Amino acid sequence: MLRFATSPTADMNLNNLRVALFNHLIAQEKKEDLIVRIEDTNKEKNIDGKDQEILDTLGLFGISYSQVIYQSESVRFHSAMALQLMHEKKAFSCFCSPSWIEKKQEESQLADEVYTYDDACRNLPAELVIDNTSPFTIRIVKPDNSPVDSFTIMNKEKIPTYDFSSAVDDMLNNISLVIRSNEYIDATPKQEHIRKSLNYDKKIEYVHITTLDKVPSVKHLLEEGFLPQAISNYLISTGNTTPKNIFTLEEAKEWFTLDTLSSNPVLFDIKILREINKEHLKLLDAKELSRYVGFADTEIGELARVYLEDGVATTRELKAKIAPIFSKRDIPKFLCEKAEILKKIIRNAPYFDKYEDFKNYVSKESGLQEDEFLETLCVLLTNAQEVPDIAIVYKYLKNYIGEIVK
Repeated sequence: MLRFATSPTADMNLNNLRVALFNHLIAQEKKEDLIVRIEDTNKEKNIDGKDQEILDTLGLFGISYSQVIYQSESVRFHSAMALQLMHEKKAFSCFCSPSWIEKKQEESQLADEVYTYDDACRNLPAELVIDNTSPFTIRIVKPDNSPVDSFTIMNKEKIPTYDFSSAVDDMLNNISLVIRSNEYIDATPKQEHIRKSLNYDKKIEYVHITTLDKVPSVKHLLEEGFLPQAISNYLISTGNTTPKNIFTLEEAKEWFTLDTLSSNPVLFDIKILREINKEHLKLLDAKELSRYVGFADTEIGELARVYLEDGVATTRELKAKIAPIFSKRDIPKFLCEKAEILKKIIRNAPYFDKYEDFKNYVSKESGLQEDEFLETLCVLLTNAQEVPDIAIVYKYLKNYIGEIVK
């Protein structure tokens, strides 16, 4: 059993999604279930609807899972196991105030030492514990011969800490493999100690993957016009060795392995993502491509494909090129007179299948010089002064001439 754990406290970013993708791929390879755990015990930071947004994002990227578990529904189990540890003298009440702990941390910092809790409350006499009305946390007794100290497992509100809830939930859900970002690598010995203290002897394997630096949210990239399949392609191939540069998630299932992942830090590179996105856009069927710019027409899809060869790399940028074609013309003043001449000719012209025939006819009828004729024609056909290739543009717009030249 594998799990993808996430908090409903912020937008999902690329590192979160990368972890989810890797869990999905390995779960598919091992033919094991993947569960999604929503870590929602921090009620103050939870954002309404963010949990569903996360699940919708996973669905959009083709990440399948067997069930969704909300961590807040397991708090009673966390409390019961904390109580068990206290009964067995494996945990204790800590009355140290936050200000006192902060003071000790500052002293350690000044001494250039790593702070560890000094077990000040570990051996308090029972009568001092019973009669003490001060707020207290619960700390687990530190393991022998380990850098791990007696860390907190329940805060003063008796809400489980991340390490405790995560370790207990992995027990409850019979997790066998945890794939997560390397920012959690220091949590591993703590969570292993928690399970050992609870007499849980099943071995859980951990794989910590390198995070990408300075990543945007997934929502932002989708809004900018990046395709889910391109984002997945980028996240799987970055810091990895893959048999080819452009691939789908389904194709990745055939060869993906964690063994080829680099342990070196990786910077997020928007230029590489743009190139990958462009290639995935090119792979789309023309009619499907046209839907991303507001149409359901093969010819418009082919026209959009023309712009992909001209520096455009996202659906948002494509729409910015196609939409003006069907909008009111913004004709420069110096072309207004020439535009009126061409408009009248084009409206009354016969249908021409080939651009050269159309061009020759309109050019001859207008009497304009070639340069000024082409410049004006570009504006009339595309609402822009520069186009990739006016002949190719005409090929896909010729059936719309009456609609766009008014």
